[in-house]
Amino acid sequence: SDHMENIYGYLMKYTNLVTGWQYRFFVLNNDAGLLEYFVNEQSRHLKPRGTLQLAGAVISPSDEDSHTFTVNAASGEQYKLRATDAKERQHWVSRLQICTQHHTEAIGKNNPPLKSRSFSLASQGSANSPGAQRRPSQNAVSFFNVGHHRLATGKRVPIMQPDHLVDVREMMSQAEGQQRDLIRSIECLPASGHLTSLDQDLLMLKATSMATMNCLNDCFHILQLQHASQQKGSLPAGTTISWLEPKISLANHFKNGAAQNFPAEINKPASVREEQSIAEPCQLTREPEEINPDEELEDVCDDKEDDLGAVEEQRSVILHLLSQLKLGMDLTRVVLPTFILEKRSLLEMYADFMSHPDLFVTITNGSTAEERMIRFVEYYLTSFHEGRKGAIAKKPYNPIIGETFHCSWRMPKSDVAADAATDSSAHSLSEQVTLPKDPEGQAEPDYYTVKFVAEQVSHHPPVSGFYAECVERKMCVNAHVWTKSKFLGMSIGVTMVGEGVLHLLEHGEEYTFSLPCAYARSILTVPWVELGGKVNINCAKTGYSASINFHTKPFYGGKLHRVTGEVKQNMTNTVVCRVQGEWNSVLEFTYSNGETKYVDLTKLSVTRKRVRPLEKQGPFESRRLWQHVTESLRDGDIDKATEHKRALEERQRNEERLRAETETPWCTKYFLKDGDGWVYHKPLWKTVSAAQTQQTDSN
Repeated sequence: SDHMENIYGYLMKYTNLVTGWQYRFFVLNNDAGLLEYFVNEQSRHLKPRGTLQLAGAVISPSDEDSHTFTVNAASGEQYKLRATDAKERQHWVSRLQICTQHHTEAIGKNNPPLKSRSFSLASQGSANSPGAQRRPSQNAVSFFNVGHHRLATGKRVPIMQPDHLVDVREMMSQAEGQQRDLIRSIECLPASGHLTSLDQDLLMLKATSMATMNCLNDCFHILQLQHASQQKGSLPAGTTISWLEPKISLANHFKNGAAQNFPAEINKPASVREEQSIAEPCQLTREPEEINPDEELEDVCDDKEDDLGAVEEQRSVILHLLSQLKLGMDLTRVVLPTFILEKRSLLEMYADFMSHPDLFVTITNGSTAEERMIRFVEYYLTSFHEGRKGAIAKKPYNPIIGETFHCSWRMPKSDVAADAATDSSAHSLSEQVTLPKDPEGQAEPDYYTVKFVAEQVSHHPPVSGFYAECVERKMCVNAHVWTKSKFLGMSIGVTMVGEGVLHLLEHGEEYTFSLPCAYARSILTVPWVELGGKVNINCAKTGYSASINFHTKPFYGGKLHRVTGEVKQNMTNTVVCRVQGEWNSVLEFTYSNGETKYVDLTKLSVTRKRVRPLEKQGPFESRRLWQHVTESLRDGDIDKATEHKRALEERQRNEERLRAETETPWCTKYFLKDGDGWVYHKPLWKTVSAAQTQQTDSN
């Protein structure tokens, strides 16, 4: 009540795409439970330009920046607002939340839940089961019975009116409070004894109750859409309703919701002695190392990730972890249990996206700019299926700062399509510039080599840089990716923030591209991966671009792993190629001349990468760095894998703390900061440019 005073002041309000952000004068009327706004302070005595009822509303600070927040009313109306700084945003958010809670609870008291039979959570097992000790919930399921007694048999269900939606929203608010009480009751149980807070059934109840609330919010939003369609006419045939963001914030349900390191196992000691085999010296040279591809051998590792045994055995750990996460929480700093990890680093996963190097090197063979863009799109869409090891969604190791990964691929020249461009202009640079040859004058090999290097250039935020080149084909790709992961209830979303650039030096062309988001779905049962979001590929020189949509499965109906896209000439806005299909199955390409091509990704040959043996790798190369974790996972020894993993993470934290205390900046090895991105220290375009300059001077 001390904070229930009326407040007012200027905030920026987002209106629409045309008008954008505009300053408006806002007034929080605590007595009426209203948020009102006016054009300016002088017009405050006039009728408000807009009013929101705060009862049942959700106030959500945005994670886009420290100034923005949204007010989501129970009616479905939303205000997107921006304060001048983080302090002012916190002031408004706090007052709005207090007012919202006060008026929501007042409605709940005036409208008690419908009478309903109580129910027991007692399990059907033995009498000494923990479930048999539990008390019946008080009105815990009353909100499931909303309005069922009002519908007479045989009568048509009336169209739901807005006030009925408010009734449903009030019931959901009550359910939210009951679920919060349930969580608190479970967490207040002792950590040991006959019935503990870590009881597997109770952990399941915590996790599924949160998922239920999330699902109810989706359903409520569907009701709002249905009501809107009935007011304006039916939805068009074939309409699907996509997955929706939660409309009720569950952030305050969990007292352990802050981003923190969760133990991988419950009854393990907090500190683990770092084994001598893991304790590598941390003071290493940061000078770039030239990797000789002849030292690399064809990879024989074939770690499939189809084993669910460990996941089934550790289900209680997953439930305990999920019950403490908040919706929308950034998982960057959350240490996930070891048994859900893949047996490879994220840096190696980026390399596995290059598993069709034969398609990569033939991009430059296109005789026209249009054909080269289409070839790149074809290669891009065939790269994702091999990046996943098996159908089960598991997480690669988080690379530690300074970690690197090197590999290469070899393709016989006879296997690469010989449909090179014939026009002289396309090869003018190739004819004029000759890269430095091996000083020993060895015969030219009968294969093409694609070299790959990746480095973890930043820890917070986690940014990886990777670079691949084929010197013989005068082409290279440079990219940097910042992985942002969020907890979404029963799934985890990963946004790949960053950009890649493909350089075709023969043609003087650069193709910029982005990466789709990834989602791990059904994390309580059999987790699976899907991609989502829109990516763009652009070539400024030629004016060709591609727009590709990775479609997530709709809430109702629809197919899995669907992808659609088109390639067009920007100047004429002419579509020259369309693509549809599944990114992990069959793709269909339709060209402007009417021809159609099908690509079955499951039948494409995969070129094995070549990697140096462990004994020749540096201490910070991925496979040597994580070798003890990987070996323990292969042996099924989760405890030992966790010890090795924890030792690596603890060492990284200690080194980071030491650098902070001594104000010593981190020095990368292979990548240099370039604006907002990272660029390989010795890219092929610089080598070609230097060779061209040297030849010009000699002439």
